[in-house]
Amino acid sequence: MYQIDFKKPVHIYFVGIGGISMSGLAEVLHKEGFKVSGSDRQESTLTKALEAKGIRILYGQKTGNITPDIDCAVFTSAIKPDNPEFIAVQKLHIPYLSRAELLGQMMKNYRTSIAISGTHGKTTTTSMVSEILLRAELDPTLSIGGILKSIGGNIRVGQSEYFVTEACEYTNSFLSFFPKIALILNIEEDHLDFFKDLSDIRHSFCRFAALLPEDGCLILNGSIPRPEEITESVSCKVVTFGLTPENDYYATDICYDEMGCPSFLLHVPSGKTQKVALSVPGEHNVCNALASLALADILKISGDTAASALTGFQGTDRRFEYKGTIGGVTIIDDYAHHPTEITATLKAAANYPHKKIWCVFQPHTYSRTKTFLKEFAKALSLADKVVLADIYASRETDTLGISSGTLLKELQNLGCECFYFPSFDEIENFLLQNCINGDLLITMGAGDVQKIGEELLGI
Repeated sequence: MYQIDFKKPVHIYFVGIGGISMSGLAEVLHKEGFKVSGSDRQESTLTKALEAKGIRILYGQKTGNITPDIDCAVFTSAIKPDNPEFIAVQKLHIPYLSRAELLGQMMKNYRTSIAISGTHGKTTTTSMVSEILLRAELDPTLSIGGILKSIGGNIRVGQSEYFVTEACEYTNSFLSFFPKIALILNIEEDHLDFFKDLSDIRHSFCRFAALLPEDGCLILNGSIPRPEEITESVSCKVVTFGLTPENDYYATDICYDEMGCPSFLLHVPSGKTQKVALSVPGEHNVCNALASLALADILKISGDTAASALTGFQGTDRRFEYKGTIGGVTIIDDYAHHPTEITATLKAAANYPHKKIWCVFQPHTYSRTKTFLKEFAKALSLADKVVLADIYASRETDTLGISSGTLLKELQNLGCECFYFPSFDEIENFLLQNCINGDLLITMGAGDVQKIGEELLGI
């Protein structure tokens, strides 16, 4: 494998530079003195931001974009062998790395690299951890899978030993990492277009945990079934967090304010307690906060500092994000695209001011929709009214005979008031005619469903 020497900056070319993670890595290398360029299918907010920093971006992935002066190319897992730039890189014998391999090499440059993994909650927890380290003035380098308002983006280049990143299990990306501390938030079935089943997923998390050095630490959700299977090959310290006293770090006295935001009493192994109040809603965020607070305690950050940072944390883009209000209807956007995430978001919404909860859901990928069809229906039925958009195909083509119409029938079988429209324009017109003052409208999914709320608000 090609090894980048961070003391000798070279020319790195990113194929798919506009992705949330790729753009962040490109910015880090640019700030470290590397010559950075890349390509993407179309212009976006992220590519514009990179161009403003002096990074050259080509639109459209073409053979001619690849030139001999490129020292190393970086590809995401979405790039297939028939991609013209991938073919050109091979023809010119240019070394190349996957995004995960590059990120893993970057982690080696930091004495305390922190990788945050799990089926759900990675971006929010990474953001919480980031806020804590910033409040503690530890000057971390951060790579986040979403936009964090306090840093004005998804990346921050610090000058200290601390590096914080998300660690995604899809295509086993996180097995290329070199963490000193790892968090595992949860392990559930997902990405079954890559993994065989839950057992296969758990095996990958076992391998991820085993990457930790003896002087490292694994922070594990104590509610994960059979946790000993995850930790059997781990030689470092293991601590657990959760909502019950069997865990090393746990919460009691959970209550919610008028906006659905929880507060709780944190218990730590030393026996001390700390009052914590969050500014993001939902019980799932109590768990995300517990993982972050456990890490803070291990890093010897004071409880007051960590709690204060979490109180100030207002969330990241597309995670129960308040978009605006029109005609007395509050519009929230959320990235939830798995039944567990949908359930967590709609339960959080139940504690938020509303008359009726409307959920506009855009299923993400045909394979996920087919695998979790009944689970999706059950989760979405927590809303008062559901509006379905067409499936967002992402990396897939429809070869499974599944559609939003199939999900509509499942919801109707549960007695849920549900509607389906094939275009965003039709959905917007329907909502304008049917949502009333006091209703809560949530656009939900990992595709581009947020455009519906933004169109309604005129933003």
